[in-house]
Amino acid sequence: MTSNRPYIIRAFYEWISENKCTPYILVDSHLPGVLVPQQHVNEDGQIVLNISETAVSGLTMDNYAIRFNARFGGVPTDIQVPVGAVIGIYARENGQGMVFEAEETPEPPEPTPPTSLADKKPGKRPALRVVK
Repeated sequence: MTSNRPYIIRAFYEWISENKCTPYILVDSHLPGVLVPQQHVNEDGQIVLNISETAVSGLTMDNYAIRFNARFGGVPTDIQVPVGAVIGIYARENGQGMVFEAEETPEPPEPTPPTSLADKKPGKRPALRVVK
């Protein structure tokens, strides 16, 4: 079975947001695929990110990563966090949330190349006919 972590992260994000709280994620920045501003990472290699809709733009959470754009010191920065790098998600206001056990970060599936019209073999041409 696939990991339940991305589903739990999305559920907690929704629950925290609907309760008018600020969702934060704690991230292990040393894992592969993590793209965060290293100057904001603490000595333990962790960073806390505010992922509320007022703090980020273009937030997407799929089964492999959390991606968004946020400002750090006024500089817009693209952020990518594989779900396996999320240590926890919690509400800033009351600390309610969840901490995860370490797990391997799944690799996203290889995208299938799009087929173009030039790749298709010529066949029978479509035709229109009048139906009475």
